[in-house]
Amino acid sequence: MPTHEEIRYGTAASQFAELWNAEGDRPPRGLVVMLHGGWWRDTYDRHLMDGLCADLAARGWTVANVEYRRTGTDGGGWPQTLDDVLAAVDAVRNARPDLAALPSASVGHSAGGHLALMTAAHHRVDAVVALAPVTDLPRSVAERLSPGSPEAFIGAGPDEDPAAYRHASPLHCVPLGRPQLVVHGQLDVDVPVTQGRDYVTAAKAAGDPAELAEHVGTDHFHVIDPAHPSWTSAMAWLDAHVATEEPDA
Repeated sequence: MPTHEEIRYGTAASQFAELWNAEGDRPPRGLVVMLHGGWWRDTYDRHLMDGLCADLAARGWTVANVEYRRTGTDGGGWPQTLDDVLAAVDAVRNARPDLAALPSASVGHSAGGHLALMTAAHHRVDAVVALAPVTDLPRSVAERLSPGSPEAFIGAGPDEDPAAYRHASPLHCVPLGRPQLVVHGQLDVDVPVTQGRDYVTAAKAAGDPAELAEHVGTDHFHVIDPAHPSWTSAMAWLDAHVATEEPDA
């Protein structure tokens, strides 16, 4: 089993990352910054991603499972939630010299996929895998996805603060200047696959190396199941674009 280490990046209760050290005798294949979803709300936490963290560690990756301030009673919102995630990445990279030297990727699901893309927009990581990501906040409000959650995150409606909605939407931040993989299921009703499709189209048009892995018969939560084929596609992409060496056959 991987050993865990807590890395704090602030004084609030939620400002920490749980480090899963890579298993095995070889040097780590890279550093993955893991970002959970839940529409930025404090009813969800990092444990949503424990299965993926364990799988990555078993494959030789070092993983930082990031907790951050969320909306509700946790003190999160825009921009403080993103500020937390960026501070967490910096703290993890600076915690040990070996971590700073590793190639890095952010991997996030849903609202965590949104945050993962934003870490790339701020050039904190070398690449990003976004699993069923929220990419367009005004559209999410218009389509009544998790009603009230985007408004709680921004602190206003799209008509009240359109600039914040644009600045907080990865769709309007391209080009990110980093390789990107968006993994999305065609049966996703929580964040429809059209958000993933339209984001990748916009990213490629802006000059980004962006790819879409679209999976039939796949819903919003299949993509965080380490036994599901959608995760297999994500791992293959990480192996090809980020890892220091290919895994053993």
